[in-house]
Amino acid sequence: MFVIFANIDVGAIAVKPPNIVLILTDDQDVALFGQYPMPKTKQLIADAGMTFTNMFVSSPLCCPSRSSILTGQFVHNHMVTNNSQSGNCSSASWQSSAEKKAFPVYLQVNGYKTFFAGKYLNEYGSPQAGGVAHVPPGWDDWNGLVGNSVYYNYTLSVQGQAESHGDNYQQDYLTDVIHRKAVNFLNSVSSRKPFFMMLSTPACHQPFTSAPQFLQNFTDRRAPRTKHFNIHGKDKHWLVEKTITPMPNDTVELVDDFFRNRWRTLLSVDDMVEGVVNKLKAIGELNNTYIFFTSDNGYHLGQFSLPYDKRQFYDFDIQVPLMVRGPGVKPNTTCQELVMSVDLAPTFLNIGKIGQSTLDNFDGMTFLNLLTTSHLPYLDAKEIEGTSNNSSPDVTDSYFIDEQGFVKECSSWDAARALCVSWRAAKRTARHTIGFRESVLIEYFGEHVNDIPGCPSYENQGLSVSVDLKAKCISACLFSFPLSCWH
Repeated sequence: MFVIFANIDVGAIAVKPPNIVLILTDDQDVALFGQYPMPKTKQLIADAGMTFTNMFVSSPLCCPSRSSILTGQFVHNHMVTNNSQSGNCSSASWQSSAEKKAFPVYLQVNGYKTFFAGKYLNEYGSPQAGGVAHVPPGWDDWNGLVGNSVYYNYTLSVQGQAESHGDNYQQDYLTDVIHRKAVNFLNSVSSRKPFFMMLSTPACHQPFTSAPQFLQNFTDRRAPRTKHFNIHGKDKHWLVEKTITPMPNDTVELVDDFFRNRWRTLLSVDDMVEGVVNKLKAIGELNNTYIFFTSDNGYHLGQFSLPYDKRQFYDFDIQVPLMVRGPGVKPNTTCQELVMSVDLAPTFLNIGKIGQSTLDNFDGMTFLNLLTTSHLPYLDAKEIEGTSNNSSPDVTDSYFIDEQGFVKECSSWDAARALCVSWRAAKRTARHTIGFRESVLIEYFGEHVNDIPGCPSYENQGLSVSVDLKAKCISACLFSFPLSCWH
C-alpha cells in the first residue's frame, strides 16, 4: 500500500468571492435624463444587468451623501451635516469615529484588495483634516482628490504623498487619470484574491469642464422643459416660492449651457466604463465581478424656477441612477423597489460573504436578493408603446429617447406616441413586489452665513446662497437648522 502526501493550497481551490466595482459620479440626475448621454454604460451595465428606477440618496448634498455611502448610515448617525469642516466633512471627529467603520475596512479585513481613485469627501486633504498624509482606513491603493470636484489643476494623495496635476489634457484630465489608474490596478490583481475598486469621478459637477474632443457635442440640446421647469412653486417652502418666475432670459440660456456642459463631461465617464469593462474581460474577471454605477445626489436646472444646484427635497435632487451587473443578475431587467444609498455598503459586504452580525451595524439593508430575483424587462421608449391611455400627457411626457439614447422633444403626442417616454405609464405596468422598503429618509442640516453679499434683505437670517443672485438671491437658500423628510 502506497500513501501519497501532497501539499494542497486551500486558498487555490476555494471559491473566490466576487469582485466589486463601484463607479460613483457627482451630481448626476435622473429627472433630467442625466444617464442618457452614456450609451456605452447603458449597453455594458444596464443592458447587461439591472436598472433600479427608485434609487434615492440619504441627503441632497455631496459630503453627507458620500458619507452615507461609505458608512451605510443615515446623516443623523454619521453626523456629516454639510460640505464644511464645521459640518463634520472629513473632520478629525469623522476620522476618529465613522470613517473607521466604513465598508472598505470590513472588506479589507475579510481578504479584499481595495482601490480608490477620485473624489472622496469635499474637505479631504485640508490641513485641518490631516492633509494628504491622511489615508483613510480600509484602502490598499489610495488615490484621493484633495478638495472638491475639478478637472484640472488639482492634487491627489497617492498613498499619502502629494501628486500635483496641471492643465495638460493628456496628463491631467481627472476622469482620464482615474481611468488609467483603474486599468493599472486591474493589471496587478491576483486571480486568487477578490478586489473592491471605487472610481469616483468629478463628472458632472461644476465647473463642468469636458474633455476637448467633446466640446462641440450636444450643441442642439437644451435643458428638458419638464413639467416643473420655469414655473412658480405653489404650496412649496417659502424660499422656493420667492424665486422669480419666469426666469430671466439670460438665466434660461445659462441653464441650457450648463445642461450641455454637464452631458459633455459624462462622455469621458462613458469611455472609462468601457475601458474598465474591457480590462475586466481581458483579465478573465468580468463574469465574477459586480459593477455598480450610481451618483451621490441629483441636480436641478430650472425646476420651480430654481436655476441650478441641488440641496432640495424634490425628486430631481434626491433620485439618482443605479445600474448593476454581475453574477446571477439577469440582463436587461428593471427593479422598481425603493433602495437607498445607505443600502450599498451592506450589499457590498453581503456579496463579500461577510456575516450578518456585521451587516446589522448598518442603517441600510442588503439588496443582493433583489439582484437575483426575476423582475420586469428594462422598459425603453419603444417598449412603452401602447401602455398609455388616450389622455393628454403632462409636459414631462413630451420627450422621447432616440436610438442613440439622447433626449428629443416630441413634435406632437399623437405622432410620437411610440417613442415618447411616459413615466406614469411605466409605473402602471405590472410590478413584481417584494416589499423591500416602504419609504426613504432624506436629511439635510443646511449651511448658513450671516452676511450674504448682494442680498442684504436676507442678511442675519441663517441662510446661505450659492447660485444665481438674479433669482432673488435664493436659488439655493438653506436653513441653518435640521430638515428631514420621509419620502
